[in-house]
Amino acid sequence: MHHSEKRAVGTAHSKVILIGEHAVVYGEPAIALPFPTLSATCIVEHSYGKILFESEKYTGPLERIPERMKGLALCINETLLELGQKQANLKITLISNIPIARGLGSSAATAMAIVRGLSNYFAIPLTKTKLKTLGNIAEKYAHGNPSGIDMETVFSDVPILFQKGFIPKPLFIQKPFYLVVADTGEIRNTKLAVASILAKRKQDPKHIEHSIHLLGLYTRETKDVLMAGDLSRLGELLNLAQIELKNLGVSDEPIDHLVNVAKNEGALGAKLTGAGRGGCIIALAENGDHASMLCKRLREAGATETWFFKVEQDSEQLSCEEWGENIESNR
Repeated sequence: MHHSEKRAVGTAHSKVILIGEHAVVYGEPAIALPFPTLSATCIVEHSYGKILFESEKYTGPLERIPERMKGLALCINETLLELGQKQANLKITLISNIPIARGLGSSAATAMAIVRGLSNYFAIPLTKTKLKTLGNIAEKYAHGNPSGIDMETVFSDVPILFQKGFIPKPLFIQKPFYLVVADTGEIRNTKLAVASILAKRKQDPKHIEHSIHLLGLYTRETKDVLMAGDLSRLGELLNLAQIELKNLGVSDEPIDHLVNVAKNEGALGAKLTGAGRGGCIIALAENGDHASMLCKRLREAGATETWFFKVEQDSEQLSCEEWGENIESNR
């Protein structure tokens, strides 16, 4: 292939935290799901001179990228260093339909797509650990000290049980279920939400630690419930988790409104997902038709966007999942 025709693509899907957000910061487990409906794509092509970057938010030389996007530039430069390539003669185009700052893993997915795109362009495979390490450069710039759950989930094609300090475990889903995601339209700030709980914990450690402990218990039970296929109890656990997230102070009026609408329309359970204080909610539907109806009702009630997807997993897929240092195949 001629130099000017050389082209490669990297992709990564978005993510949804099912249960355990915020408690995961304090060492409790959380369960997260790949959200394939939304994704980021990076196209890497040959160019001349300085690296050019093109996206919806900024187009121009990479070295002049706005401060708020600088994490992506750091990620690109570190990846090129790892691959032993010059920081020149490239055009990098980023296309994403993942809403920014909504708790759906936008920064992690865009970073992972970029690292995969560069790895594919130069045909130099990277280990799974190295891919995640390079992607985390952008995550750290965006979130300070992220738990790591976003990067692990946008990387995984199966639901995972995540706990800081442990290797993520793929989860078996006995009975498929439909999950609705609805966007409040309110931009959330993870750093502020996490900091607010830390401040509350200093003022009222007993109550805050109790809520964190309960969220950990609910997450562990959710793992068992998913394996048993008890969707009714899953819905109850989502509702219980939302109570504790409200106690932690990370829910707000737009979230509470959409949660209540979903429950009034027959959702088995509903809660915020991600950092809260804006962002998205999730709702457990009875089936695909019910999920479609919930999306319609939530949009009528003020949600700016809604989606639904089917969560399923079987033992054959799980047996194909590898969690070691193996090289990732091109994607």
